[in-house]
Amino acid sequence: MSNTSATNSSTTNSAIHPERAYKQKTAWVYLLNLIFYFIPIWFMKDDWVQVAVSLFLIMPFLYGYFWAYKSSASQAKYPLALMLMTASIATVFTTGSISFFSFAGFFIGFFYSLRTAIISFILISGWLWLLDYMIGYEAYYFPLYGMLITFVVGLFGVVEHNNERIRRQQRQSNDEIANLATALERERIARDLHDIMGHNLSSIALKAQLAEKLVEAGELILAKQHLQELADIARNSLSEIRQTVSNYKHKGLEETVNQLCSLLRHKGIEVHIDGQLPELTPLQESQLGLMLTELVNNMVKHSHASQCLLQYQITDNQLDCSLSDNSSTKAIEEGNGLKGIRERVELLDGKFTYDTEDGYRFTISLPLQSSPEKDMEV
Repeated sequence: MSNTSATNSSTTNSAIHPERAYKQKTAWVYLLNLIFYFIPIWFMKDDWVQVAVSLFLIMPFLYGYFWAYKSSASQAKYPLALMLMTASIATVFTTGSISFFSFAGFFIGFFYSLRTAIISFILISGWLWLLDYMIGYEAYYFPLYGMLITFVVGLFGVVEHNNERIRRQQRQSNDEIANLATALERERIARDLHDIMGHNLSSIALKAQLAEKLVEAGELILAKQHLQELADIARNSLSEIRQTVSNYKHKGLEETVNQLCSLLRHKGIEVHIDGQLPELTPLQESQLGLMLTELVNNMVKHSHASQCLLQYQITDNQLDCSLSDNSSTKAIEEGNGLKGIRERVELLDGKFTYDTEDGYRFTISLPLQSSPEKDMEV
């Protein structure tokens, strides 16, 4: 039961803080700063006891370090206590323990308010002076460097805390905007369907009742005329619904393109769009949206571009949709993503090409149909 709760808690934390979930995977990178812990150990290599104890103390420190990365603000006091205790014990054996204190300072700045962080830094500074007095280090280098490094690294923690708070607010704002847009879209769809079908359905009901009364009265010619008008209204309604659904599909692809452009801009890639999307069949629109999503994801993951161009060209009843960038290129080895695009294009009787002469350029060519409604059945 406890393992299930811990798993659920970890999953929830990753969903709420995606940046922190990413940083948990890269937390080991920051441990390169431990080189400042090993430098003093190198100079005391003749004392194997000190060296052995100093190296042993790395294990509880690392446990506390990764524990802190997975903790919330309310739980952070436990891994911080472990890290500070390990740093204090390590001070007896090596001045490199300053590195341990600096890591603890970062998490204090990250998890707690500025007021709490400053009070904590003052307490840690006092503790460093007390340790220096008890151990008897020379010239007060240990507490002075320890105070400076812990305070500076702690400020980085405060900055990172503020950055995460801003990112969280931006995500909330984006979610609220997306929810509002969804609500407005639903209202628009409901209004369109009401405008299209409200009058027509009323007419159908009225014509049906009138035809029924005319049949009862023996006016078969007039009844037939009203039934014919009823059939015309039904056909017109079906055509209007098809056209409306087709328009929704087209706007769905435009929304997908807008979202992909926003993703690229968020990653620092300048986006330019040339041309306009023509009217496509629902199958073409859905598949083109998936293919563009795959290409953009590949650009974000593997490219180092600063600019990209999404271009639509129509020639000889064919749409050429190309996505190009200005990154440095290398030979392309087709993986599942590009193979999937090629399969989707073949399904649409189109063509997929790419080149790497001046940045990456991917082109999707699709045949255009004069009547996209033919592929749709309601």
